[in-house]
Amino acid sequence: MAPPAGPPGRGRSGRSVLTGVLIGVGVAGFVDEVVFHQLLHWHHFYDRAGSAAGLVSDGLFHAFSWTAVVVGLFLLADLHRRQATVPRRVWAGGLTGAGAFQLYDGLVHHKLLELHQVRYGVDLLPYDLAWVAGGAVPLLVGLVLLRGPARPLADLPR
Repeated sequence: MAPPAGPPGRGRSGRSVLTGVLIGVGVAGFVDEVVFHQLLHWHHFYDRAGSAAGLVSDGLFHAFSWTAVVVGLFLLADLHRRQATVPRRVWAGGLTGAGAFQLYDGLVHHKLLELHQVRYGVDLLPYDLAWVAGGAVPLLVGLVLLRGPARPLADLPR
């Protein structure tokens, strides 16, 4: 199947961004779940109903994260097969997706809905600031990358 018609990088660029966003969201969720939920035991995805509900919510969260990664990887493989991958857009999408996920988790899940906190029994301010910065930095870098030129792999010199 041929790459989509239209201006160079136009349709391909959007699919590359979506691919990166899915992979970025999934990887950020995976890292959060493995590091903060499983290894450090700082919190569960849902901490308001006891440890059993927390473990179930972690399992669902983990399944969501890996589904996003797998779908993103299938999209990436399809883009590569059609020689329509725009690497800069995949990276931009990945960083934007990971950063947006982190900010959403920190601001909506932690503060607005109070599903869980970063950690319990400590002064939360340094943890909250680090959590939000950990989302803001990749989000901003991803948005900066989105502003640059988009060139599919097939159009790059060999």
